[in-house]
Amino acid sequence: MKFSENAPIEDCTGLSTIYRKLLDLAPDLLFKLVWRDNAYKLEFVNEAINNIYELTAEEMMSDHGILMRERVLPGYHHMMKETLEIARTTNTKWDFEFRVKLPRQGLRWVRVVAIPELCADGSMCFYGRVCDITKQKEQEEKLHMSEERFKFAIEAAGEGIWDWDMVNNTTYFSGQAMKILGRDEEEITVSSDFWKSRVHPDDVKAREAAKRKGLRKNAIYESIYRVRTEEGKYRWLLSRGRAVEFDENGKPTRAIGVHKDITQFKQKELDLANTINIIGNQNNRLHNFAHIVSHNLRSHAGNLKMLLDIFKAATQEEREEMLPHLEAISDGLTITISHLKDLVEIQTELKNEKARLNLRHYLKNILNILHNEIKKHAVNIEINIPLDVTVNYNPAYLESILLNFTTNAIKYSSSEREPMISYDYEIIDGQKVLSISDNGLGIDLKRHKNSLFGMYKTFHKNQNSRGIGLFITKNQIEAMGGKVEVFSEPDKGTTFKIYFNEED
Repeated sequence: MKFSENAPIEDCTGLSTIYRKLLDLAPDLLFKLVWRDNAYKLEFVNEAINNIYELTAEEMMSDHGILMRERVLPGYHHMMKETLEIARTTNTKWDFEFRVKLPRQGLRWVRVVAIPELCADGSMCFYGRVCDITKQKEQEEKLHMSEERFKFAIEAAGEGIWDWDMVNNTTYFSGQAMKILGRDEEEITVSSDFWKSRVHPDDVKAREAAKRKGLRKNAIYESIYRVRTEEGKYRWLLSRGRAVEFDENGKPTRAIGVHKDITQFKQKELDLANTINIIGNQNNRLHNFAHIVSHNLRSHAGNLKMLLDIFKAATQEEREEMLPHLEAISDGLTITISHLKDLVEIQTELKNEKARLNLRHYLKNILNILHNEIKKHAVNIEINIPLDVTVNYNPAYLESILLNFTTNAIKYSSSEREPMISYDYEIIDGQKVLSISDNGLGIDLKRHKNSLFGMYKTFHKNQNSRGIGLFITKNQIEAMGGKVEVFSEPDKGTTFKIYFNEED
């Protein structure tokens, strides 16, 4: 770009006084630039040049090079000349932003916009204006910084943005929201059914209820639900938002909000709940231990000490009378210690001591052991277990469990009807389940459900009941990773369901 040297000062010939005054009042710098004879010549500038460049019109008109030399920052020289040449050769608008350094105002942003016009003599005139856009640039920079901070905060928090257009039933999702689904991190606008179809079926009703409640005026929407990813797995989301636009009837037409992936927090919550259950079970076991130590062992020890104190001062005849009592106390103490030993063994034996056992075969062994009892009470036995059913279990535990439940069914049979015990096999939610049912005395679960499997808990006036069998059996089942359920009604019978855990 070349400017002709020592161009004459524009005397505004052809401009009326009123037009000149009006142009000088304009806040933007107005100019006429002419390209002729391979050189550029500035033919007119208004008085706004004083504010835009801190130059007088005379200074600019007499020395075209002063602008590049003393105002425009060097980094913009090449681009300024290049864009002007492109506008001239293509006869298109010249639009360029650049920075200047002024003596009083310092660094400023300015923008030049000019329209080219081809003249009959082959020259080209540019009619344009230059305006100070410093404030606009500062606002743009602040907005850019704000967007960058917001974007970083959203990404750091693992949150995705959604914008729901209820009128057109479309929703905008940010790249972070798509990332939660395992898709490419690109923003999209799709039908609202896109996200709705991915919500876990069990969470649909709760999510819809939260939307109805939260997407109203002066309300906040919040919902926790699961959403299906591209891999077909589900992740937990916390969705928050609010309605921002409403129609004349107060019905929401647009809502915006964020999604946050809380899968890890949910997993920790489930782990914590599981830990609490484990602690609760351990507390129950400690309670039973405490019962044995504080009550039974203390009673045995106290009675033994009392008799020994009397024994010391007793006659030979009195000592002989005391011996059966001492033997009874000793036997009771031995039984209590044996129960405690059994319980400790259940909790400390290695769970991987398992074998593939035929369930029907082990049941037959137990029925053979109890043959005399079954015959004595005329018990009808019904076995509905396939011949090939096996369970991965500890052999001693399986024998003990089957023996305890069968013995109880016989022991608590009803004298008013012919005893019956049924053994049924089924698979529930992929888990093998054995049901042992009887038509005996039954148990009032409304009264005894919480204490059913407690140590030394009995529910019928049977002189042979010690309240240890169910306690030991339940601990054996749980030690194998399974669980036991009970269904019972007084005078109708009882069913115990044993769930086998086949996982290693």
